[in-house]
Amino acid sequence: MQKLISWVEIPTVDFDRAVDFYNDALKLRLEKLDFGFEKMACFPDGDGAIIFAEGFKPSTDGALVSFNTPDTIEQTLERVVACGGKVLKPKTKIEAEGRDYFALCTDSEGNKIGLHGK
Repeated sequence: MQKLISWVEIPTVDFDRAVDFYNDALKLRLEKLDFGFEKMACFPDGDGAIIFAEGFKPSTDGALVSFNTPDTIEQTLERVVACGGKVLKPKTKIEAEGRDYFALCTDSEGNKIGLHGK
């Protein structure tokens, strides 16, 4: 079966700060693309991007995008805070069997995001 989610865009008010946040917090190396009227930094798997464009506004309301952590959730949350994000819900066990843990935080732009992992 084809994956259900095709593409997600996470809005920014300070594009460079947001790209630095995701690179540092999630141990990524996102490439910045500048199209004049919009800027994007695409995720490695091609399923979304950080975006700066008219009409895109960061928010803690709306859809929640969750990321697999590159190491433990605690280590990732430490980097989130060091990069200007905030912890909204600390590491929490997912009650469904075999589903690991999650946490909620905000990124440097004020978007609510989820973390998933050990």
